[in-house]
Amino acid sequence: MSQQPPRIRTRRPAPTARSKMTTGGKIGLTLLAILVGTAVAVAAVTGWFVTRVSTSYEANTETITEAFPEEETRPVEREDNVQNILLLGSDTRGAISQDALDGPQDSRSDTMMVMHLPADREGIYFTSIMRDSWVDIPGFGEAKINAAMAYGGLPLTIQVVEGLIGTRIDEVVVIDFEGFKDLTNALGGVTVTNTVAFETDGHNFPAGDIKLNGEEALTFVRARYPFADGDYQRVRNQQAYIKAVVKQMISSETLTNPTRLIAMVDAISPYLAVTDGVTTEYIVQTAASLRNVRTSDLYFMTAPTSGVGTSADGQSIIMLDPDGMAQLREAFETDTLSEYYAANH
Repeated sequence: MSQQPPRIRTRRPAPTARSKMTTGGKIGLTLLAILVGTAVAVAAVTGWFVTRVSTSYEANTETITEAFPEEETRPVEREDNVQNILLLGSDTRGAISQDALDGPQDSRSDTMMVMHLPADREGIYFTSIMRDSWVDIPGFGEAKINAAMAYGGLPLTIQVVEGLIGTRIDEVVVIDFEGFKDLTNALGGVTVTNTVAFETDGHNFPAGDIKLNGEEALTFVRARYPFADGDYQRVRNQQAYIKAVVKQMISSETLTNPTRLIAMVDAISPYLAVTDGVTTEYIVQTAASLRNVRTSDLYFMTAPTSGVGTSADGQSIIMLDPDGMAQLREAFETDTLSEYYAANH
C-alpha cells in the first residue's frame, strides 16, 4: 500500500502563554541545536528575549503533521527517556516550502543523520547514513535510501530508518542547505577543520582550520565531486561543519550577544520544517536535560559500509556492512552507543 504524504501546516499558530518560556533568567538554546542537529547551550537572558526567540521560531518554521508511518510498521515504544531525532538535509536551493515535502514526488533527501540523545544525557551521538546506501524500501524493493522520500515522503523514510536502527524516531527536522549560508553569516563566520584540501565552484579550501562565510559554508557542505571517495568526504565535511557551528554557538561571544542569538534564529527558521512535537517548550526542556554537554561530548559516526558497487540497473551504490549494521542496531536498541563508539573509533 502506498504511503500518504505528510501534511504541512505553512505556519505555526501564534505562541501561547505556555510556549513563552522563562526559566529563572536562563534558556537553553537547544532551539538551534535541534534546528541544525547541533548546539546545546545555556544563555542568561531576560523574559522579553525568550519571547522574541519563541515568536520568531513559531512564526517562521514549517510544521509537518502526520509524518510518521502506520503504528503496526514501527518498533515498540521505548520505556526510557532516550530520544532519536532524524535530521534530513534537502538541497532545494531555497527556503522550505510545502511543495518540497509533499511527496511522493521527484525529491530526495541529500543528507541523513540520526541524532541520539542517550538516557543519561552525557553526550550527543550523530550517525550519518550515506545517501546512496542500498536498502530495502517496503513496497518498492531495493533502492538507494534517499529514494524513500521520493517514493513515499517522510513516513516511508522514517520506516526505512527505523528498520535500520531497530528503534523509534521520535522527531524529525528537515533543513534546506541554503539555511547554512544565512546561519553562518549570522554567527559572523564559522571556523572548520578541513581534512582534505580542495577547490570547487571558484572556492579554494586548504587543509587545516579555515574560516568560512555563508557562501563558502554552503559550497563546503555541498561539495562531492572534488573527492576521490565522493560522498564519504562530503559526509565528513558536513560533520565538521556541524561541530564548528556548535563551537561557535556556545562561545562566550555568542552567548553574551542577544542580538546575534536572535539573528541566528531569524536566519535559520525559514529553512526548517519540523514535526509538530518540536515546539519551543520541547526544545527548552531538551536543552535543560543537555545543559552539561560540551563540544567534546558530540560524537560523529557513519553507518558502517562494506564498499561501493553497481546495482542491476547500473546505479553506483554504497553497500551497508551487515555485521556492522547489526552491531549499530543493537547499540541503538540498548542505548549503548557510547560503548559502540568507543569500540569503533
